[in-house]
Amino acid sequence: MNDQRAPQTILETGARPETGTAPETGARPRTATPPALDPVLRTRTAAARGGAEWIFGGVYGTILSSALLAALQNEGTPYTPFYDAAWVLVTVGAAALVHGYAHHMSSHGAASPEHRGAHRWKQLGRELRDEWPMVAASLPTVLLLCLAGFAGWGEPATTAVGLGLNTALLFAWGVFAALRTGYRLAPALLIGLADAAIGLAIVVANALIK
Repeated sequence: MNDQRAPQTILETGARPETGTAPETGARPRTATPPALDPVLRTRTAAARGGAEWIFGGVYGTILSSALLAALQNEGTPYTPFYDAAWVLVTVGAAALVHGYAHHMSSHGAASPEHRGAHRWKQLGRELRDEWPMVAASLPTVLLLCLAGFAGWGEPATTAVGLGLNTALLFAWGVFAALRTGYRLAPALLIGLADAAIGLAIVVANALIK
């Protein structure tokens, strides 16, 4: 008489059941718990994100400063470089505050723990503090306008120097950002030229409009 054997059941570990042992029923595959994120990797990720944010702030602040410098040039009226410097600084500062607030509101839901109690205000303070590169990027333009006020430089020359300076800074920002993200020197220079083209566009628009 041939013995009929019950089909053997493979357990979670892949081992066959021992003879005489009833197979475990209802066994479910175990889900491996994902390993905790490496603290070093987490730190590097946060640093990379922070670096990208201040590079963005530097480029944005430089472009905004160039646009304001070109817009404030008004021939036929008394030149007020100190007023222009204050206007550039206040406008860029306001833009930084608005950008930080908008970033905070868009990245934290109302029901999230980060949006509750005192932690919400601390997080908002960090978001606003991280916008400092945008304000710092406007300082070359502000200092140039203050120097023009002390030295008595004319408005057309000051505007031309400021736009040229910011165009060079845009090129430097583009090259630096590209090298930081792993590009080789030749592609990084091309990216820098692409950023500088924005500054040149402002120069051309200023010449055509004025």
